[in-house]
Amino acid sequence: MDPLWEGLRAAGQAYLDLLTLPYFYLAIVLTWWHAARETALQRKMFHVRLYGALSITLKRLGAGVLVGVALSVASLATGAELTPGTLVCVWAATLLLTLFRLRYICLAYAAGALGMLQAALSAVEDGSGPEWIGHIIRAIDQIDVAGLLLVAGLLHVAEGLLVRLQGARTAVPLFLEGKRGKPVGAYALSGVWPIPLVWLVPAAGTSGFALPWTPWFGGGADALLWSLLAFPVLIGFSERTTTYWPEQKARMSGYLLMVYGAVIALLAAGSVYWAPLAIVASVLVFALHEGLVWISRFREAGRQPLYAQDGSGVRILAVLPGSPAMEMGLMAGETILKVNGRATRTKEELYAALQRQSAFSKMEVVNREGHVKFLQRARYAGEHYQLGLILAPDDAAEFVAAPRAASLWRSLRDAGARRREDAAAALAFASAESGAATGEQAAAGDAASTGGAGDGAAAETAEEGSAAAAGAAPDSANAMHAGSGTASDPRAAEGKSAGISLSAPAPEDPGLPPRRARR
Repeated sequence: MDPLWEGLRAAGQAYLDLLTLPYFYLAIVLTWWHAARETALQRKMFHVRLYGALSITLKRLGAGVLVGVALSVASLATGAELTPGTLVCVWAATLLLTLFRLRYICLAYAAGALGMLQAALSAVEDGSGPEWIGHIIRAIDQIDVAGLLLVAGLLHVAEGLLVRLQGARTAVPLFLEGKRGKPVGAYALSGVWPIPLVWLVPAAGTSGFALPWTPWFGGGADALLWSLLAFPVLIGFSERTTTYWPEQKARMSGYLLMVYGAVIALLAAGSVYWAPLAIVASVLVFALHEGLVWISRFREAGRQPLYAQDGSGVRILAVLPGSPAMEMGLMAGETILKVNGRATRTKEELYAALQRQSAFSKMEVVNREGHVKFLQRARYAGEHYQLGLILAPDDAAEFVAAPRAASLWRSLRDAGARRREDAAAALAFASAESGAATGEQAAAGDAASTGGAGDGAAAETAEEGSAAAAGAAPDSANAMHAGSGTASDPRAAEGKSAGISLSAPAPEDPGLPPRRARR
């Protein structure tokens, strides 16, 4: 029979076998769980999400299928003595390592751990112990460590490409605990991809197909026939940045991952000529991967945070997809200086400035390069009242993300976020300041309305402001929502004393005329 037809038939059978393996569905479930965890983290910190867990899962599943097909074709040139027992050992090692660190959801860590364990067990050669331990030792001893490390290296090259292509698009904004307990904004570039591999392996018995070439891992002189083995795996990546733009971090991390994968693959391929290279590669899998983590943290430590409020304006951390802010061209890392002619140094001033003009927004923004740009857009009913902006955190941020070294148990417990100890105090302090400022403005407005009746009358009016506000609150609220209310308007002062916080404040420039209420 035609070898090409035999190969296609074997590939179809292997993909059908893939659908019967529980590991493939477990990989999809873990991918969805990771995406759902990111969504829960966003909702806990921002009360809104950028991307849905299902859409992210489908995107990563589609990318994983494409990578699996490409590497399955590449396996025709390499081959490896992989077995169903090797697949069981890989998944057991992956799940066990995940209990300690979430970033250990990676085939490279599992392959390295199995390689070092195999070397240690071969040095001991102790046959004593229970029978089930003997089964585990024999299964580990039969693993083709070199072939498994080759697969891990190639998967990391593919992972680097996925990070460069999808890392910045699905980056998740975070609040982190910065120096001296001050919260700062950050981005998490992370992902988990299920890879449905179909790998070329020596055929068992007489069932198989012949190849006109000899794969790199030829399986010995007796390997005349070959077969395809369903080998679903899971690869993952996790990185955070406070000092780089998401696309910059994705490019750098993707490049380092591809170099790392190429080094591991070359060492595994060289073990065909010198067997100890497999042990060297098993050790370097851990050492080099942890080295990548150290390089990333070292680069972050020497730079200033990009997503922190500095008082000059309001720094943008993220923009919701499809929101009015995205249509206006706002980007993460830009600073809003003015909105509708009013300076915006805090988020409260930003929201108050947006309420000044409910049908139109005009902004003065400093972009990432430090240049000033002017943006404007009409506003429509039903749109997000904050234009779809996620701002960099201030001292009142309630939650921050847990450290990235968190284990699986901690992530299951608090969805990767924890409450700040100073958040309650900061909120109470901000509320006290807001109440004091409101009282002063109310007293000033009442004093102005009396036409200078004296200090005693002004004090008496300020004391009776809360009682007067009860009768004037409806008129005051309507006037302020329409955009009116200056310091000389007693109804505006009474409305403020009644606790209306989202209304438009009076212009601070003394030369501006009072704004008239719309009928």
